[in-house]
Amino acid sequence: MKVYNYYLIDAHDYRLKIMDYGYDTLITTTDGEKYMKGTTIEKDLTEGSVIKQLIMFALPFMLSNFIQTLYNVADMLIVGNYLGSVGVSGVNIGGQVTFLITNIVIGISVGGTVIVAQYLGSGDRKNMNESIKTLITFLLVAAVIFTVVMMVLSDLILVLIRTPEESYGQARSYLNITLTGTIFIFGYNAFSAILRGLGDSRRPLVFVTIACTINVFLDLLFVGVFSMESAGAALATVISQAISMICCIVYLKRINFEFDFKLNSFKFYKDKFFMLMRVGIPISVQNVIMNISFLVLTTIANGMGVYASAAIGIVGKYNGFAILPAIAVGSSVSAMAAQNIGAGKFDRARKTLSTGILLAFSISCTVFVITRLFPEKILSVFGDDPGMIEAGIEYMKTFTYDYLIVPATFCLNGIITGAGHTIISSIGGIMASLGFRIPFAVLFGEVLDMGMWGLGLAAPIASLGSAAILFFYYISGKWKVSKVVKKVNQEQNIAGQDIAW
Repeated sequence: MKVYNYYLIDAHDYRLKIMDYGYDTLITTTDGEKYMKGTTIEKDLTEGSVIKQLIMFALPFMLSNFIQTLYNVADMLIVGNYLGSVGVSGVNIGGQVTFLITNIVIGISVGGTVIVAQYLGSGDRKNMNESIKTLITFLLVAAVIFTVVMMVLSDLILVLIRTPEESYGQARSYLNITLTGTIFIFGYNAFSAILRGLGDSRRPLVFVTIACTINVFLDLLFVGVFSMESAGAALATVISQAISMICCIVYLKRINFEFDFKLNSFKFYKDKFFMLMRVGIPISVQNVIMNISFLVLTTIANGMGVYASAAIGIVGKYNGFAILPAIAVGSSVSAMAAQNIGAGKFDRARKTLSTGILLAFSISCTVFVITRLFPEKILSVFGDDPGMIEAGIEYMKTFTYDYLIVPATFCLNGIITGAGHTIISSIGGIMASLGFRIPFAVLFGEVLDMGMWGLGLAAPIASLGSAAILFFYYISGKWKVSKVVKKVNQEQNIAGQDIAW
């Protein structure tokens, strides 16, 4: 059907265009936000100041990740204060296995963000909405399958990663309970990915803030008051994740989102599914292998005793906060680059990359200095066990150099992922894990018996190797060929922008 689309030509002149979208009225405001009845608020990232757009998009993203990391850390902090190193080790081990699943859905979701953003940038709303429906339908089915499979294999996994006998019971309880919340993890990440692809990084921040508040309250209630140990922390996490996903659904229904959550909205478009897999699977594979590489580090540390096991878990939680700026900026570069590449604006995509690296590096340098100056105080926040603190300080002596490298790594990964070249970004991540992190962790930690100091050194070496691979691909210019939007569609979209009636 023909619809009327109000299009801003300049600050004072609105003109009418007729576009055969087949969707409802779309109004573009002066700041680039678009409202379309039947969908959510959209943000045009192809116009305006790059630095302003990047900061405004990255800040909610960073705060959202900060809060999400905070409520993951809340489990460890509260369990650590009530149960000591044994509880911390159990929650860390169980949480890392759960995070293995989370990394799979994050990869698929990032693929969804790229596809939605590129279709939005090119103006192809039909394919954009078909991609959204396919993403949600697929992840619902996948969540059920993953829950069943992981519940069956949970004991075997804990044995394979050499879980210390003292913390085995805590790890098993935490893992089995958190696995029941897999569908909520998949659902929240899917909805957040869609919103970010549409240029909206604020709503996911609101939803995860609600979840974090509830999680901390329930942690204190279940672990502190009811003495439910790690099982209580896991139950608090599942409930808070469920509420976060429900908030997403309620919001999307209130604004009459294209996907209305009725049975007939769950549709599966084969071509969109294969594109989603083509873009998302390499990221998932990369994430899973990266997570496995950290499990190898945990396995080596487990062999050094419960203090080392607890220390590597605590530093890992702190690191979740420390690299948030680089992750947020890198992901924002990905979303902005995807829209601009979809619109054929490659110079703006390149400017987004250089601006992102400078922004992320300036923040990460500050984090590096603080961490180097106050490692004992940072570790003591999680517990006052002298053995754990000593092991953690030794680990952080070399691990912290990673903060000087990851800004470039994440931002280069962002622009290449935004172009849909996820196989290349995946190769960079896989090589970082299999080619650098695991071999050097085994070499330094076990073969040369350099202990926690050697384990920590594997991280910056891995990031440096990944950055080198991504940089050489970037300067080749091959990323300019979009893997989502066909070149002819981009040219038609650019030409269409000049038509005004």
